[in-house]
Amino acid sequence: MKIVIVGAIAGGSTVAAQIRRAVPDAEITLFGRDPLLGYGTCGMPYVIGGLIEDKSKLVGSSPEKFSEQRDINVQLKHDVLSINRDNKTVEVRNMETGQTFTESYDKLILSPGGTSRIPDLKGLGDLPLFTLKSFKEMEEIIDFIDREKPQSCAVIGGGFIGIELAENFALRGIKTTVIERNERIMNIMDPEISEVLGKEMTDNNVEFYFEDAIERIEDKRLIMKNGGNLEVDFIAASLGIDLNTQLAVEAGLHIGPTKGIVVNSFMQTNDPDIYTIGDAAECKDWFTGKPKNVKLAWHVHRQSFIVARHLAGNPVEMNGLLGSTITKLFSLTAAMTGHSAKSLSDEGIEFDTSVYEGRTNAGYYPDHGQILLRIHYDRESRLVLGAQAVGDKGIDKRIDVIATAIMGKMTIDDLAALELCYSPAYSSPKDPVNMVGYKAE
Repeated sequence: MKIVIVGAIAGGSTVAAQIRRAVPDAEITLFGRDPLLGYGTCGMPYVIGGLIEDKSKLVGSSPEKFSEQRDINVQLKHDVLSINRDNKTVEVRNMETGQTFTESYDKLILSPGGTSRIPDLKGLGDLPLFTLKSFKEMEEIIDFIDREKPQSCAVIGGGFIGIELAENFALRGIKTTVIERNERIMNIMDPEISEVLGKEMTDNNVEFYFEDAIERIEDKRLIMKNGGNLEVDFIAASLGIDLNTQLAVEAGLHIGPTKGIVVNSFMQTNDPDIYTIGDAAECKDWFTGKPKNVKLAWHVHRQSFIVARHLAGNPVEMNGLLGSTITKLFSLTAAMTGHSAKSLSDEGIEFDTSVYEGRTNAGYYPDHGQILLRIHYDRESRLVLGAQAVGDKGIDKRIDVIATAIMGKMTIDDLAALELCYSPAYSSPKDPVNMVGYKAE
């Protein structure tokens, strides 16, 4: 079986390794535009902030080592230009030489990812504008900060990447302002969680312009639509990504309402010989079965396993997506899984919410923390539908437990009965997860 993989960052390199284990005799070729192989994009903000001192730690194996150890033909700096589904070939351009050639396949796997959205700003001129999606973009930001020693910046967008960038710019001693078109940061989360995160950023000298946008730029001065203005040395935009689906569109693959490439539970497109994984794949929501696109690392790793097993003739289906995710912000951690209050309301699902706000572990223990935990559950069946938490320790543990409870189809009342580990250093006799169950009763 000859397998061609398009995209060599997280998804492409992972699925190649998974296929090699599952289908030992497969002939595997991996094409990637980027000069690097399989680097950890999630760690890039922390390299900018200096928490991760060695940027090379984000990069996995060298192409040569990866190729030798796994017997995979790795071709970086190669751009796949088109797919001929009838002939089962792809046209490829060597980005260094400009030469093009045709490569045949039995099975084709697309992991095209996406590119950062760039705002259209009037009068940008020489004011530097950065985005953060690739290793090269991370290096450009670091080089600029080291060389120019900027004193101030504006981050456009208050989502996950936006607040992580704001934190790490602030840690570099740069006066940071976040510009957010909504009324709060982290709009994907419940307002009660966003409020805590906003206060944490304010306490660390990050400033905000809410429900606002840049009207125009004059030299280094940002003139805001609501009348304010500020002067900055550079701008970082975090407005989401545009999915790289042009190759799929031109090949006649189906694109769904999320603008992702539609796949079934085995990650196959409408062409059964072509699979899609990663950012560009449109899967299903765990609860509603409706189309859902999630751009997170866990999902592409699971999807890679699903593809490998399917190619090996030992199929496993991809579950619907919960969208479990977590972020660090100065001294706090915030995490979520499943639906928020807003998404449940948008779906017309009647729900109730149980809330615990208090200590993460025994108050008499010197290293105790605080947590705000919110769990949404179906009003009739009492099944857990989603959860969010923010605090200074143990947040990951609680949300992971609740994600497991959702997949196990547990009710809010079942949470009270969970026998969870207790020691004063880690929890209380009734863990916060237990407490939301008791409160719901």
